[in-house]
Amino acid sequence: MSEKEDLAKQKAEAAARAKAVALARKQAKEEAAEKPEVDMDIAKQKAAAAAKAKAAALAKKQAKEEEAAEKPEGEMDIAKQKAAAAAKAKAAALAKKQTKEAAEKPEGEMDIAKQKAAAAAKAKAAALAKKQAKEAAEKPEGEMDIAKQKAAAAAKAKAAALAKKQAKEAAEKPEVDMDIAKQKAAAAAKAKAAALARKQAKEEAGEKPEVEMDIAKQKAAAAAKAKAAALARKQAKEEAGEKPEGEIDAVKQKAAAAAKAKAAAAAKAKAAAAAKNRTAVQESEEADTPSEISPNQSKLDQIVSAIESHVGQGALLESYINRLSKDVPTLVANPDTYFSIAKFLRYDEQLDFSYLSELHGTDFESHMEIYVHLHSFKMNQSVALKVKLDRDTPVIPSLVPLWSGANWPECEAYDLLGINFYEHPDLKRILLGEDWKGYPLRKDYEPYDVEV
Repeated sequence: MSEKEDLAKQKAEAAARAKAVALARKQAKEEAAEKPEVDMDIAKQKAAAAAKAKAAALAKKQAKEEEAAEKPEGEMDIAKQKAAAAAKAKAAALAKKQTKEAAEKPEGEMDIAKQKAAAAAKAKAAALAKKQAKEAAEKPEGEMDIAKQKAAAAAKAKAAALAKKQAKEAAEKPEVDMDIAKQKAAAAAKAKAAALARKQAKEEAGEKPEVEMDIAKQKAAAAAKAKAAALARKQAKEEAGEKPEGEIDAVKQKAAAAAKAKAAAAAKAKAAAAAKNRTAVQESEEADTPSEISPNQSKLDQIVSAIESHVGQGALLESYINRLSKDVPTLVANPDTYFSIAKFLRYDEQLDFSYLSELHGTDFESHMEIYVHLHSFKMNQSVALKVKLDRDTPVIPSLVPLWSGANWPECEAYDLLGINFYEHPDLKRILLGEDWKGYPLRKDYEPYDVEV
């Protein structure tokens, strides 16, 4: 070895020592700025111990280099292997020591120690990388490949160790930090997904024609609506799950009240619409009612004149042409003259209403009414005979003596409405039993047995 090389080595060693001392002083100052007096003494002792250890390591390194300079190539490889093994053992011991010290420190010092350790690890990794790069520059091509492989393996091992460390730190974090970390990760994932969706939409928009663009927009809008609805349902469930029972009951009551109010409003609107429709129908009927005289008006006048001549002037309460029933002449009889009018219509030679086609009763709530439809084959004319009855005591003479076809219709009116036809030959209930309570066709009917 030449004198120049010796001088260069000595200078390099001196610079390294000066740098190590400066670094130790700097670390001591930084620790002294943060630590109290008691910790200062401990820090100084640690710094001194670290400086001694570093100086000893540097001395060993120099001794090894001097020995290596005198040894042949074969012994050099063995020396390198030993040095590498020693370095690994030293690094493992140092890691154990740091772990032990970290376990003894409180939480506040733990974070500072972690930060310092991370900074030291970064600085050490940078120095190692520079050293390897320098050594690689001086090595021939064969050794360069081996060095690259070693460097790659070391990088992989370092990355794996860092990943394990991060996982361990994440496992040691409290629940609050974990939740914040999860929220940040979720937000980042959402942002990334949104960006990806926008990118895909742009790419698809650049390739798709206008028709497909509209379909895609519609699909996107539908998906957005579905997502919003799902989110609303989720929030509602979460709110419902967080609310106490009292608030949930109050919410249910409010919802029920709102539903009732809505139903009542709908019912009112429906009733108003129905009333409006009825008014419109009545107005249309009045408007559609022809002003011209009905072709049956002359026959009605003939019938009314004959009744008044033979039965009496006050026998009829009213007479009119029923426009809604094919212009049928309609007679409204007094209950006292009902049977007399019916008898006259049946046996008068000119009228001769020999056929009774219909008889039924109706409950108008204010009164009961009997409707009888008669037909005269001689006149080729029909006529309607009506009579209004007291609802509480609906009693009227039977028409069976005049028309035998009135038998069963009168029994039906008696069975379902409770109208009593006196002088009926066999008045009885024909649909319901004799022990049945009430009359089903009455508007105020209530079943005796509700379950039936």
